[in-house]
Amino acid sequence: MVDIATRVHNHKWKIDPIVRSLIDTDFYKLLMCQSVFRNKADTQVSFSLINRSKSIRLAELVDEGELREQLDHIRSLSLSRGESTWMRGNTFYGKRQMFTPEFMDWFETLRLPPYQLEKRDGQYELTFEGSWPEVMLWEIPALAVLMELRSRAVLNTMKKFELQVLYARAITKLWEKVEQLRGIPGLRIADFGTRRRHSFLWQDWCVQAMTEGLGEAFVGTSNCLIAKNRDLPAIGTNAHELPMVYAALAPNDAALKRAPYDVLSDWHEEHDGNLRIILPDTYGTEGFLRDAPDWLAGWTGIRIDSGDPATGAETAIRWWKERGENPQDKMVIFSDGLDVEKIIALHHQFSGRVRCSFGWGTLLTNDFRGLTEDDALAPFSLVCKAVSANGHPTVKLSDNPRKAMGPADEIARYKRVFGVGEQEALEVVV
Repeated sequence: MVDIATRVHNHKWKIDPIVRSLIDTDFYKLLMCQSVFRNKADTQVSFSLINRSKSIRLAELVDEGELREQLDHIRSLSLSRGESTWMRGNTFYGKRQMFTPEFMDWFETLRLPPYQLEKRDGQYELTFEGSWPEVMLWEIPALAVLMELRSRAVLNTMKKFELQVLYARAITKLWEKVEQLRGIPGLRIADFGTRRRHSFLWQDWCVQAMTEGLGEAFVGTSNCLIAKNRDLPAIGTNAHELPMVYAALAPNDAALKRAPYDVLSDWHEEHDGNLRIILPDTYGTEGFLRDAPDWLAGWTGIRIDSGDPATGAETAIRWWKERGENPQDKMVIFSDGLDVEKIIALHHQFSGRVRCSFGWGTLLTNDFRGLTEDDALAPFSLVCKAVSANGHPTVKLSDNPRKAMGPADEIARYKRVFGVGEQEALEVVV
């Protein structure tokens, strides 16, 4: 096992590129990329970095030269033979050849497209433009780079014993969380922490700790490189990006109203079983479920990623019952801002009523809160989102208005089309 503190001190990170591989990304990103490659390959999109935590002035913390060096390194990466073999030959979600030969032939020759980087008001403006299948693969590595460079900026000010104590405390903090979760009957939990991790080495350590500490309750990791290296299941389905872009391409309000269901219709043709998970909150969960076609009630489950999670689960249970489905046969995946206390409470509330599962993200792989002076390593809310498609702005409403994004007039239009009323504003921690 890597001694992270010693490695940080001795090498000042120079031997560690932040992103080591094109599959150092989330599994759902590759699944979505194949779907986009099949259905919307010619769509032109723009992605942008969005720092929701304005008090974290990234351009004053992270050196621009280092940032460009890491981004340029990512552009030099291509799929290795071993990585290609893993994707072509491995079994994912019980399915052999999850990735088609046509998609793999394209992916094996891919280099990520150029980026545009500027500074403004203490923040970086980082954008990516081009064809959707290529540009979308920048999201996860771009976030990982910014998060880790911020960590490195703090760690570079620390000496040998400070680093040893820091990581000893972080290891203890994480292991105490694992011990709290150990032995909970029927627990199912996965690592979802790639995008806002402290570092690659730390995420890998967290996954090893979960594997040893939780046994079968730990069902896998969203990080494909770690899944490959550690012989673990790669976990993930789909994300808000798909309905956001499909909606932006809609020519009128009627097509806009259909867009979220068009996404899942395309997904339905490609995947079955535990990959048929609905993500209903892009334009409000209540309206999505109210207007959903009957065939969606037959899907395996729902992922809850914004708003009050207990309210979201109760809404899903009520919807399944109304559609003649047994909620006990359905899966609810909680994935928003989770930490141990919330995981335990939700599992206690819903275990036996549904099949509970948890995607544990930032507060698994980047919880250094309270471990440094001025809390300089505390996680913060950084995202990289599709902001336009074929020249049209994208919109996300969410079940939490503080997560909404898009031009104000388009947000108002989308709320009208999708029938979104008053929403409760909740704190966005990560």
